[in-house]
Amino acid sequence: MNFNNKYAIVTGAASGMGRCYVLQLAEMGYGVFLVDINGEAASELSSQIVNDYGVPAPVLTMDLTEADAAERIVGQCRENSWLVEILINNAGMLLCSTVEDTAPDKLRRILALHCTTPLLLCRHLIPLMKEQGRGYILNISSITAWMDWPYIGMYGSTKRFVKGYSRQLRIECSGTPVSVTTAIFGAVDTPLLSGLPILRWRKLLLRLGFMISPERATKLALRAMFRRKSQLIACPSDRLTVLLCPLMPDCLLRYMAKKMGAAFSHQ
Repeated sequence: MNFNNKYAIVTGAASGMGRCYVLQLAEMGYGVFLVDINGEAASELSSQIVNDYGVPAPVLTMDLTEADAAERIVGQCRENSWLVEILINNAGMLLCSTVEDTAPDKLRRILALHCTTPLLLCRHLIPLMKEQGRGYILNISSITAWMDWPYIGMYGSTKRFVKGYSRQLRIECSGTPVSVTTAIFGAVDTPLLSGLPILRWRKLLLRLGFMISPERATKLALRAMFRRKSQLIACPSDRLTVLLCPLMPDCLLRYMAKKMGAAFSHQ
C-alpha cells in the first residue's frame, strides 16, 4: 500500500516481535518510527523498510528506561509534524532471579521499561490521537500477570500493571476515536527467552501450540488492535494457564522454585 501519511511508533523495534510489528505495519503503508536501544540494528531495519515498502522509517536510538524517554519520543513526533495513529508499547526485558539477588539498577530499569515510559507515552499521545480523530494503542502484557512466581515475579508484576492501566485507559477512552488493546502472550519464540530452560523443548512446544512464533503473535495482535478489541490471549493454552495459575498454593510454588532456582539463578 502507498504511504498514508500516518505513523506508528514501535518501541523495541529492532528485533523479535518489534521487528515483526514494523514489517507488517510498513506493508500496510504506515510510516514507522523505530525506537530501540540498538541503533545499528534499527538503522538496518529502517533501510530495509524504505527500500522494500517505500515508506519513511525514522530511527530514534535511546534507552527507554531514561526518565525523559517518553517526552523525547513525543517531542520528535511534534517537531516533524508526524500524525501518530498507532502506538505499540513492545519493548521488554526479562529478569530471572530473586529480588534479593537482582541488582537494584535492574529493578529500576524493568519498572521504567514496562511501566513508567509506556504509561507516559499513552498519557502524551491519547490527547493528540483524539484531536486528529483516530488512534490505536497496543500494550503488551503476559500470562505471567497471573503468576506470582519466584524468579520471574518482577516480570509478572510489571505486566500486571500493564494489564491494569490498559483496562483503565480503555474505559476512559470509551466513546472516543482512541482504542486501547492489551495483548496477552505466553511463550513467544523470541530472543527474550534466550538461555531459559524452556527452550530445550522449543520445537515440541511450537508443534503442540504451547509456544507461538513472533510472526503469528504480532499478526494476531495487530488484527485485534485494528478491530478495537479490548484484549487478545494469543494461544488457547494460555487461557487455561490464566485460569489455573492463581489457584496454585504457596507449597507448590516453593517446590517449583527449588527445582528451577538453580537454572534461573545462572541467567
